[in-house]
Amino acid sequence: MEKKNSASVGSAAGLRRSLTLWDLVLYGVIVVQPVAPMSVFGVLSDRSHGYAVTTILIAMVAMLFTAISYGRMARVYPSAGSAFTYVGQEINPALGYITGWGMVMDYLLNPMICIIWCSQQAHVFAPHVAYWAWAVFFAAVFTGLNVQGVKSSAHVNFGLAVAMGVVIAIFFVVAAHYIFGHHGGAGFFMRPFYDPATWNTKAVLGGTSIAVLTYIGFDGISTLSEEVEDPRRNILLATVLTCLVIGILSAFQVYAAQLIWPASEAFPNVDTAFVHVAARAWHPMFIIVGFTLLVANFGSGMGAQLGAARLLYGMGRSEALPKSFFGKVDPKRHVPRNNVIFVGLIALAGAFIMSYQLGAEMLNFGALIAFMGVNAAAFVHYFLRASEKKIAHFIPPVAGFCICLLLWLNLSHTAIVAGVIWMAAGISFGAWKTHGFRKNLINFELPAEDA
Repeated sequence: MEKKNSASVGSAAGLRRSLTLWDLVLYGVIVVQPVAPMSVFGVLSDRSHGYAVTTILIAMVAMLFTAISYGRMARVYPSAGSAFTYVGQEINPALGYITGWGMVMDYLLNPMICIIWCSQQAHVFAPHVAYWAWAVFFAAVFTGLNVQGVKSSAHVNFGLAVAMGVVIAIFFVVAAHYIFGHHGGAGFFMRPFYDPATWNTKAVLGGTSIAVLTYIGFDGISTLSEEVEDPRRNILLATVLTCLVIGILSAFQVYAAQLIWPASEAFPNVDTAFVHVAARAWHPMFIIVGFTLLVANFGSGMGAQLGAARLLYGMGRSEALPKSFFGKVDPKRHVPRNNVIFVGLIALAGAFIMSYQLGAEMLNFGALIAFMGVNAAAFVHYFLRASEKKIAHFIPPVAGFCICLLLWLNLSHTAIVAGVIWMAAGISFGAWKTHGFRKNLINFELPAEDA
């Protein structure tokens, strides 16, 4: 959001469009993180019964179609860049609010699963310190730094991305050395994709519904619309290419991990499984990969908490939530302090009562609702309302919507029940406040925030 605002200000002053297509792709890969599948690998493998690489590839197809819809809608609303805006403006304000409410759950759960993962990994490194103590520590650090208004530098993010790329390259080298030194045969190398003896379609679809987590964040590219050369072309291409790059890179990572650690063997800890896989290939990788993922999740957790606080601020400012609490900004630090603390407390409470897997599935409950909404909005704008009906404007949003719906329906029963309760609470609140949605609950065109 800060990027968008600065862009808006800069545009008024005659800012030159300088970001190229490949600048956008690099930005997208950094935001999504090149090590994204490592944190969720154990959960993916467990949920899919050993077909983590297959789930990554199926999820990539869904995200590619959705990325096309995001890129196209960014042309229509270049400064908004939000799923609930697209749905609210193109379909119905009430459905836009419901999409926004699903996004709130998504944003609240993101810092929570980062706290869970960081605490689990820190406990692996220092088992004498209890998990709950690590959870309190990380929640307090995330909240304290965000309340102080600490901002990460783009140079630091780029440096972290390069470091992650080096770690991935080292992993591929040691993984190849281990795999070719211990295994062989065409059947062995094909088993991670498909094995008729263990294949379970429902389990694979359930795993794919979690694999979507690997791609979360690609939609952030749309916020750079005002600084891009030829944004109508490059935003769409960059969004699609980012999903493609992340998907292929992720597939190679989990494929190598599956070859090193067969699905028939249990992990010492499902949440930190990839660290143990890397250590089997080469023992020093236990520290290297573990520390890399700890840093990556730390950065993600901090950013996710501030992102959630800003989303709540936007909804509070538009009076979708109580403005007296959620719509306030600290006058000194210029951050929504109440919201940062609120999100921190929610995340800490969730870290005590939820597993990483349940948190990830519930997060994807909201994310998949947003993705379905974007696909539906693109279908309405570019096909239903278009004077000329083009097949290229029909297939991507319909395919993206249907695949996302299928994945949404294959989330775990517990995640669906919890998500439905959350959505019911939000819909009830919205209906009460608007007397049956007779007026807009969200101002979909909010003014730019002060820097």
